[in-house]
Amino acid sequence: MTELTKAMCWELVSINKDKLNGVGVATYRKPTSNDCYEKRSKQEPPLCEASDDPNAAWNVPLQACMHKVPVGSLERGSQWPEQWPARLDKTPYWMLSSQVGVYGKPAPEDFTADYEHWKRVVSNSYLNGIGLNWSSVRNAMDMRSVYGGFAAALKDLNVWVMNVVTADSPDTLPIIYERGLFGIYHDWCESFNTYPRSYDLLHADHLFSKVKKRCNLAAVFAEVDRILRPEGKLIVRDKVEIINELENMARSMQWKVSMTYSKDKEGLLCVQKSMWRPKESETITYAIA
Repeated sequence: MTELTKAMCWELVSINKDKLNGVGVATYRKPTSNDCYEKRSKQEPPLCEASDDPNAAWNVPLQACMHKVPVGSLERGSQWPEQWPARLDKTPYWMLSSQVGVYGKPAPEDFTADYEHWKRVVSNSYLNGIGLNWSSVRNAMDMRSVYGGFAAALKDLNVWVMNVVTADSPDTLPIIYERGLFGIYHDWCESFNTYPRSYDLLHADHLFSKVKKRCNLAAVFAEVDRILRPEGKLIVRDKVEIINELENMARSMQWKVSMTYSKDKEGLLCVQKSMWRPKESETITYAIA
């Protein structure tokens, strides 16, 4: 281990041993420049090829190589983010106006517009208009997060938010991390890696209309039922036809419809999971591998 970390240019900061169980802990620091890499007499482990994207993180095979330290002032990872909570509101320095954001605007404008949008939605609708008791919400999941705007808009509440970047969406998870938020990649055609009844609130912004193109909508809603705790709530913003379909599913499972609203072919649905469970078991053929 010592030879390997030295070859990787890691600096040994300290070695401590737990007095109770005798377990040792070594703390290392990665280099902040490429000087050590360039001075190594033996390039082992090797540096990654220039064509290898250091920012790729989804379904990427592991390579036994190291990426160079980013040194350009606009390279992601070359600067420390702002302290919390300032980092939550600030556009990441590596989002450039020459880049196009998810919604089509220059990236910095896209980021700001998304944040302003979710602050308005949370303030004008979610906090008061949909009958949600936020004191009962300890954790929430944004099932289709883009820049983490929904989670950022909840910063003044005592709630923990998991941001999910869907597998078929642009890779915005680094932006979510830069803001100091939690996040994960996921394909909603598969089950989510969590225990049953884990979340108090699920939020889905135009998720189901996209998922329906690739997988069974009823199966995804069944996964929502598995993840959400009894008496937890689901908020959906989507096309009217999707809202109607989901409302029918929710009613068939004896969920309480707290609110439904539609305008210009767009809809909002807020439903609460009940304690109800079917008395007879039923085999769902599409759920069998």
